[in-house]
Amino acid sequence: MNFELFVARRYLTAKRKQAFISVITFISTLGIAIGVMALIIAIALITGFQDDVQDKILGSTAHLMVQHYLGEGLSDYSQLMEKLEADEEVVNVSPVVYDYILLTGPYKNSPGVLRGIDFDLERKSTKWLQDLQGRLPEPDEKIPGILLGRDLALNTGAGIGDQVNVLTPSFRLSPTALIPRQKRYMVTGIFHTGLYEFDNATALVSLEAAQKLFKLGDKINLLQIRISNIFRAEEVADRIKNVLPAETYVTTWMEMNKPLFSALKLEKQLLFLTITLIVIVAALNIVATLILMVMDKTREIGILIAMGATAKNIRKIFFFQGAMIGIIGTTAGTALGLFWNWLANTFELIKVPVDIYHIAYVPFRLKFLDLALIIGVALLISFLSTLFPSHRASKIDPVVALKYE
Repeated sequence: MNFELFVARRYLTAKRKQAFISVITFISTLGIAIGVMALIIAIALITGFQDDVQDKILGSTAHLMVQHYLGEGLSDYSQLMEKLEADEEVVNVSPVVYDYILLTGPYKNSPGVLRGIDFDLERKSTKWLQDLQGRLPEPDEKIPGILLGRDLALNTGAGIGDQVNVLTPSFRLSPTALIPRQKRYMVTGIFHTGLYEFDNATALVSLEAAQKLFKLGDKINLLQIRISNIFRAEEVADRIKNVLPAETYVTTWMEMNKPLFSALKLEKQLLFLTITLIVIVAALNIVATLILMVMDKTREIGILIAMGATAKNIRKIFFFQGAMIGIIGTTAGTALGLFWNWLANTFELIKVPVDIYHIAYVPFRLKFLDLALIIGVALLISFLSTLFPSHRASKIDPVVALKYE
């Protein structure tokens, strides 16, 4: 241990005749710890919430969607799929037919969206279809099969093996009046994506069954595309526009959910700046502690200078003293923050309404870069707070300090 660090440690740990300074030192350390802990918990909360919502949204929707400008549907989509799949970043392309429906179950009716998809293509890249409760509809069943979201099944009282009736917005002409087009289906499975809005309003049938029900012929409503890197969606969209017909357009997952993720990003930045003020206030306590220490140790500083200590040595002593307060507080705050995150995730402590936030509880996830930034900012503020007191200490005149001793 070098000379400056040894003296700084002795000044910091000595208790005799320094009760008041010791209390302020403890408060300074506690303030840094609380600030760092609050920062870790807040950033982990926002990051966990954002990641969980993002995963659930992307698990039930596409990364990119190709649609017709006028909503007339896409024809000859097989050739278009081949062109899109030629892109190196495109993982999967699948056709989708959809429309709004009224689902009549054994218990009650519920509005929703009926989506016709190619189950063979979707199952390869969709985890919740692989974890399906029940089975996928088969093409040659006497009564066509349908999959219901878990919350939609609960609302209508439909279970696996029950029959449900689907009414569409389109009508057919009868001898007496216009009658809504309808079709009876057998529930073969129930899926759960974790995204409440999707599970509460979505029913799935085969692509051919939906085309037949909605009288689309060989057309589809859209092509949904999944890519290898979701954060390159804009670049991929710009690239695939070159192979798309002029009457089509591309929408990315970021554009569809831009208000939500923009709000979460802004909230994360504001939380970081706001809670950093706690660390700054704690750093002011370090300044006060060191100034009081300099005043109390004026005689000792004078003796050290008289014995040959330089101004640089004195600055280092008080810099190390303040740095130790910052390091101890930051370490304690980091440990407490990480422990709280583990505790909250393990026991799911913070419950939230599923229908509002899409998740049952708030997950806490802390990225390494965020943790490094928090620790770095806390240490930087602590180190900067030592500059003025250490400079004042180095300017003490040993003659004046020892004049009345």
